[in-house]
Amino acid sequence: MSQYDPLIDSAAARLGNALRQLGWRVTTAESCTGGGIAEAITRISGSSAWFDCAFVTYANHSKSRWVGVSEQDLQEYGAVSEPVVRAMASGALLAAEADLAVAVSGIAGPEGGTAEKPVGTVWFAWAVRDREVQTQCRRIHGSRRDVRAQTVLYSLQGLIAEVEKCSVNRSA
Repeated sequence: MSQYDPLIDSAAARLGNALRQLGWRVTTAESCTGGGIAEAITRISGSSAWFDCAFVTYANHSKSRWVGVSEQDLQEYGAVSEPVVRAMASGALLAAEADLAVAVSGIAGPEGGTAEKPVGTVWFAWAVRDREVQTQCRRIHGSRRDVRAQTVLYSLQGLIAEVEKCSVNRSA
């Protein structure tokens, strides 16, 4: 058990409640977390009401095949980049016919980092149907397990923030 598990469980439950109220469905496109975000979501009883499928696109060819990332973006920017996670989120949203998506691609370590993209570099993207995709890059410190767990937690927190923005706009 990770020290982050209680926070992850709480965030996943909060996300589920918010999605249930809106009648929305969420999907994920994951690389460095290897399905960890989807696993956290499905820890919550009743998650089948707001979660249908996810995409674990660890390899570049999977990013292209399943969520529509262009080969050109992968070659030009690399898998750990804003254009790639933006495309992953948009592609997952479309492929899953969901209302909300998160995509992550990063370097969990302990190997694989470079001076430009050190270990712990993670790109995030959140997509909401009919809205502009939001992206952010974070540098996360710690072990591979810590980087992955913090990526899952931050992904869920970002999904909650996107849902809350939409809830506020709906009630205004």
